[in-house]
Amino acid sequence: MRHMGAAELQSWLAADGGSATLLDVREPWEYDVCRIEGSRLVPLAQLPSRVGELDRARPMVVICHHGVRSLRAAAYLEHCGFADVVNLSGGIDAWARTVDRGMAVY
Repeated sequence: MRHMGAAELQSWLAADGGSATLLDVREPWEYDVCRIEGSRLVPLAQLPSRVGELDRARPMVVICHHGVRSLRAAAYLEHCGFADVVNLSGGIDAWARTVDRGMAVY
């Protein structure tokens, strides 16, 4: 698993050409407050039952509030055979404070 900070992830996504899946593992109310455009919500508790919905061939960027739940989710995805998993260190909070300063924080 790779770990990327918000600014590094922004640059990587810009160069990626849209091949990565942005997987947000927060709760729906958190996702409603703020999210990275194009991200897909699968709350952490639902991940084991929904892992089959995800494309193992695509890079997977896992996002949560501060990077703790996403770390657990990323480890789980690797355990399930996902080969290219990235954890957003600092989570959506770091993204809002360094990349998208107009994004709501909570």
